[in-house]
Amino acid sequence: MSTFSRTDNSIISTWWWTVDRWLLMSIALLITVGLVLVFGASPAVAERIGLSSFHFVERQIFFLVLSVGVMFFVSLMTPVMVRRAGVVLFAVCLLLLLATLMFGPEVKGAQRWLPIGSFTFQASEFMKPAFIIFSAWMFSESHRVPGFPGSKISMFFFAVVIALLILQPDFGQSILVAFVWGIQFFMAGLSWMWVGGLIALAITGLVVAYTLLPHVASRIDSFLNPENSDTYQVDLAMDAFRNGGLLGKGPGEGIVKIRLPDAHSDYIFAVAGEEFGVVVCLLIIAIFAVIVIRGFVNLLKEQDMFTVLAVAGLLIQFGIQAFINLAVNLSILPSKGMTLPFISYGGSSMLALAISMGMILSLTRRYSQYKPGQTTLSWGQR
Repeated sequence: MSTFSRTDNSIISTWWWTVDRWLLMSIALLITVGLVLVFGASPAVAERIGLSSFHFVERQIFFLVLSVGVMFFVSLMTPVMVRRAGVVLFAVCLLLLLATLMFGPEVKGAQRWLPIGSFTFQASEFMKPAFIIFSAWMFSESHRVPGFPGSKISMFFFAVVIALLILQPDFGQSILVAFVWGIQFFMAGLSWMWVGGLIALAITGLVVAYTLLPHVASRIDSFLNPENSDTYQVDLAMDAFRNGGLLGKGPGEGIVKIRLPDAHSDYIFAVAGEEFGVVVCLLIIAIFAVIVIRGFVNLLKEQDMFTVLAVAGLLIQFGIQAFINLAVNLSILPSKGMTLPFISYGGSSMLALAISMGMILSLTRRYSQYKPGQTTLSWGQR
């Protein structure tokens, strides 16, 4: 039974009756699974590096509570407010990326984090949803207003964002941003000639990165010739899946988290495979699929170009990021430090994903199906 009356016109009541509750439940389920896995995987990692057993758990809970609040707040926004917030966030992230290059500490040959007290802030995580919203606005405005150079503006800032990411260097995030932006551009009416040109440019960029960036070359070489390379983490991850089998060894019974350096972050899916088995791993993949598919279903009757481009871009970024992490864990792609959305440990990633999901929930709300005073509303209508 609903807590909110349909005669109640308050902001919260209107939100409840217009938000996609299936999508909301799927996100909540994914967050719950992530908290359980971090609780199981992180104590061993914390103890190995000399921290208290629940150091990462406590931090994850803190960011989780904050992220849920942020997601709810953003989901209350109107599409106009989402667009404005995205553009403001984009401008702030550009400044933060510059600040990261100037003041961020170098960690393993990269400058990707800004220290804030006892926490570290990764601006590139927030840049992804912000740039998606900005590009969706530019592409939609170029169609709405004849002569408006929205595509050219988006292309210019795309080059700026990619340059800032490569300077860190963060080649993985660069590829993800470029892929999502290219799909948005194609959906906005990019000609096939431009598509071919962008693909050629992407291949050229990959060759240049392989030639000039040693860590990129090392990861690709390790993937192509594992017998001649250091594949310690990948090998441990594959062993975890083999040990787990169909139903897993049981909660807390896995041993890979004791030896795997990134068991609580990049390789948390391997921990899930060992302790809970293939069945739970497939369930996790199914939840990701439901979120992405449900989001796209909500766009089938959408007429506003900004909404279509923004939601599609956010969903694609969410889905591709999950795919990359899962593929690395399963040794399908070269190693890349990219979190599994809402499951891996990481404050910046969690908050940025909360903003993305909040924007999706906001932009897919269906006010046209909400009639105050109506006593019933079938979830099938959503």
